[in-house]
Amino acid sequence: MSTAPTSAPPEQRQRLTLDNGLRVLLAPDRTNPVVGVAVHVDVGFRSEPEGRTGFAHLFEHLMFQGSESLEKLAHFRHVQGSGGVFNGSTHQDYTDYFEILPAGALERGLFLEADRLRAPKLTEDNLRNQIDVVKEEIRLNVLNRPYGGFPWILLPPVLYSTFANAHNGYGDFTDLETSTLDDAAAFFDAYYAPGNAVLTVVGDFDPDDAAALVERHFGDIPARPVPARPAFGEPAPDGERYESVLDAHAPLPALALGYRLPDPGTDLPGYLAHAVLGSLLTDGEAARLTQRLVYGDGLVTDVSASAGLMGAPLDARDPDTFTITAVHPDTVDPRQVVDAVDAELLVLGERGPDPEELRRVTARWASALHREHDRLMNRMLALGSAELVHGRAELSDELPGAIAAVTPEAVAAAANALRPDARALLVLTPGAGA
Repeated sequence: MSTAPTSAPPEQRQRLTLDNGLRVLLAPDRTNPVVGVAVHVDVGFRSEPEGRTGFAHLFEHLMFQGSESLEKLAHFRHVQGSGGVFNGSTHQDYTDYFEILPAGALERGLFLEADRLRAPKLTEDNLRNQIDVVKEEIRLNVLNRPYGGFPWILLPPVLYSTFANAHNGYGDFTDLETSTLDDAAAFFDAYYAPGNAVLTVVGDFDPDDAAALVERHFGDIPARPVPARPAFGEPAPDGERYESVLDAHAPLPALALGYRLPDPGTDLPGYLAHAVLGSLLTDGEAARLTQRLVYGDGLVTDVSASAGLMGAPLDARDPDTFTITAVHPDTVDPRQVVDAVDAELLVLGERGPDPEELRRVTARWASALHREHDRLMNRMLALGSAELVHGRAELSDELPGAIAAVTPEAVAAAANALRPDARALLVLTPGAGA
């Protein structure tokens, strides 16, 4: 190992860096005889090359199709045979893979993740089979589903201009169908280098023993060059950008408003103020927009606001998106809804939230975060993604306190930043089109 373990609170955490560049976070928790192993790879759908849309997600599927030492489905059998669970997911800026296992099966989990990080089984049969699986997933979740891709696929090309930020991360059928085994091998070589990943181990283990096991199973994976991280920045909109789409399966019209969020790397308090603003607007029946649009004016049947394109705060690097979505009766003009949203934001911007209102929202959110992180799986994934995306796993620990510290003035500033002249408006209308 090129660097020695160093303790880092809480829970006597340790960080290692193997000679091949793999970053390791060890977070012991002896309260239950359970362990979690997660690998976060620094590639999401924003990193995939033009002409290969959906490749990050496709590769998530390919990584479950066997590896250097294991045939297809063996990974599943080894985890489930140990009484564990596993999964993976693709995000804007990373892809994760994980297992939750009994503590005695820690080495098994480390072996499984190391084996496929070393050499997944990339074959023509596996590639074609998983392309078909992904296409069926797109049909099920997007093409044949009401509001499929709304807003996370449909809104970005309105708000953003660059390919990285605007393209469909699920993938275009033509791009998927024309991809080759050479494309898959090149993607693996470029992005799945050990130095482009973070291994997180959480649970009931001795740190020294775990460090030795990590070295045993991951240490001999050959180092490869780490790709330069793409720069995703682009100018903010200089006016309202508008687009309309048809949805053959939607029972009611809908709209989405998209705004740029502050960069959490340089303005974390401003970012979190937007996150709290989202809760003030639509979290619970007493929330501002819920009261006004649903129960007051009766303009919408459903309304939601959140920081983060995928609905989770701090899940991506800059730029990211604050979204407000609403479903409304076809007798309501979309501009009525937009005007009501603007009016409520104007009130919040001028007066700020009531301190007691803000206290209730932040306390509920902080409590939910603590409750969520009581689950080992959630805590492990939060630590790993924070370490990879933001460079500090501790951000996950600090989030409840940082949310509780948001002030009425900060929320007012966030509301004022959601300007009509710097946003995207997407209007969805039921109908099959021409």
